[in-house]
Amino acid sequence: MRGVMSSDDPEVIVARLWAGRPATIEPLDGGITNRNYLVTMGDERVVLRIAGKDTGLLGIDRRREAAAARMAARVGVGPEVVAFVEPEGSLVTRFVDGTPIPPERMRAPEQIARAAAALRAIHQGGTIPGRFDAHQVVEDYRQTALAHCVELPADYAWARDVSERIRVTRGPQPPVPCHNDLLNANFIDDGERIRIVDWEYAGMGDLFFDLANFSINHEFEPEHDRELLGASFGEVRPSQADSLRLMRFLSDFREAMWGVVQQGISALDVDFVAYATEHFERLRRTAADPLFERALAGEPPA
Repeated sequence: MRGVMSSDDPEVIVARLWAGRPATIEPLDGGITNRNYLVTMGDERVVLRIAGKDTGLLGIDRRREAAAARMAARVGVGPEVVAFVEPEGSLVTRFVDGTPIPPERMRAPEQIARAAAALRAIHQGGTIPGRFDAHQVVEDYRQTALAHCVELPADYAWARDVSERIRVTRGPQPPVPCHNDLLNANFIDDGERIRIVDWEYAGMGDLFFDLANFSINHEFEPEHDRELLGASFGEVRPSQADSLRLMRFLSDFREAMWGVVQQGISALDVDFVAYATEHFERLRRTAADPLFERALAGEPPA
């Protein structure tokens, strides 16, 4: 699609992709930074994802997203990629006919095992473009927020300190393909397997960030985390439990700073101050656990 004038009108994009083909276009609920549409052409249904304004400031690279989505489709977790639309950076994927998995149901052992299998397929899916280092993402968000005259929350300096301690305690980690945005809305049960959508933050990263992101976004308790680690690795090692505990903090720190950046760049009617505050409060609760402090200090289990 090179050389074509950019458009954020779904009808214009659909007409370019499927000229002369009758189509109905319906907006889909969900999503903050993008607009999603269900496009129906006869028996064929696809989802058109139109990138939001200034999403590059959130660390999103649309070509990287498309490459990650193709990898996810190849390993049977993501939907088929039908088209990548340039210059807009919009993505067209096959519609997944399935049902949401409510957080309370996702906490059941059998659902945790199914989700762990999907994540394991991704983590073994081969190299994808781009690096996702949550420690660096948080720093990038700080710089972007300041550049847009957003005042950093009072808890930022403390959380940044903890983030650096986590980096030192865990040391270098082998990068694997990761999704990095495992919100509940991104999981679909197609009746046979769990599918995962929305790959805009994907990159080569720390698989424990992915597991922790999944855990904290579904409000897992320690027993759920044990199920997750057992399903992921076949056993639960204390070092793995410590890594998961530490990275739950980092997941919320990234999410909190995402909300801080949005205060300066988003035109949406969303209370991003409250959003960031909620995540800062939760990471404070995470850090208050004596087991967290022990893991942060790199001390062996009692």
